[in-house]
Amino acid sequence: MKERSRVVRHRRTMKRQLASRRNIPWRRRPKGRAPKAPEPSLNAVWKSGHQAGRSAPEDRALAAQHARLAWREHWQSISGNFGSYEAAMQAGKAYMQGYVQGAGYPVDIVPLPLHHSAAAVVCACNEERTLGKVMAQLKRLPLMDIIVVLNGTTDDSLNLVLAESGITLVYEPDRAGHDVGRALGAKMTEAEAILFVDGDMVLPAEQLAPFLYAVDRGSDVALNDLNSLLPPFARQDDVSRIKAYLNRTLGRPDLGSNSLTAVPHALSRKMVLAVMPESLAVPPKAQAMAIRHGLSVTAPHQVDVIRSNRLRTTNTGSGNEVAGLIIGDHLEAIAAWMASAEHGPDSWMLSRAEVAYRRNAR
Repeated sequence: MKERSRVVRHRRTMKRQLASRRNIPWRRRPKGRAPKAPEPSLNAVWKSGHQAGRSAPEDRALAAQHARLAWREHWQSISGNFGSYEAAMQAGKAYMQGYVQGAGYPVDIVPLPLHHSAAAVVCACNEERTLGKVMAQLKRLPLMDIIVVLNGTTDDSLNLVLAESGITLVYEPDRAGHDVGRALGAKMTEAEAILFVDGDMVLPAEQLAPFLYAVDRGSDVALNDLNSLLPPFARQDDVSRIKAYLNRTLGRPDLGSNSLTAVPHALSRKMVLAVMPESLAVPPKAQAMAIRHGLSVTAPHQVDVIRSNRLRTTNTGSGNEVAGLIIGDHLEAIAAWMASAEHGPDSWMLSRAEVAYRRNAR
């Protein structure tokens, strides 16, 4: 009997404790801290896309442009709710899933939300096997211009580009090199963000989008972040070391071996005008000039182009031709940086011979 009364008292005590806890007010939030706003529902974004898709044109060739315009208009009303690139792309995917469902047929675009205009420059020489695929991926992005620079081409690349619609062609019969091609291509567009890729490297549009997004959000130079793909410094090749040395010289050791010599990368129109398009023919020098002008240089995304780079006789083996060219470009950039510190801004416009002549004349 006593044992039973103990059980009853224990149950009553537990009930009183639970009741008293219900009456305790919630702990007050510290002053100055606003409650975290709930993330907007992707379901609402999907519904908006579905509604837009129901008015998609019957001509499927026009659907991509219709979807881009509809998504851009909707994005302007919700952009404040999606801060990061990942969140923005999730919203874009939800919108396009709804759009496709409403349209009743597939629409293959990357719903990259940009506030400003964008373009792409493709440099190619005898890349008929891959150039068509490169252009197809670029057409999935919201670009106002796709500029293909052919230099020294002897295969069927020229006819391949001429057969494509919506492509601006720059044709140079003599071989000038990809860097010179980028300088030529940059002059051909008025876009606020310019993406640079090579015609021998087929990359999904989803891998290219982060570079345009970074420039659209304020970066002036968006580099390919290859640092984590490199071995320790002691086992790095000479090209990787000279890249890191240049960045340290420029006061940007955080960039590691990231350089404008590696594609893909994107530049702002502000950067191109500040350093002049001609400087892009020597990428490390253009990078140094951008840093010297106080422009924003970042490395927002990584695309493994080390393993996917097409092997040629000119870019394989110790001391190969391409490595020698890249090292020479970086040495020129370092020399220009040192000369500018000694002689002022005008030294950027002088050749090395002129700088040496002025130094010896003093």
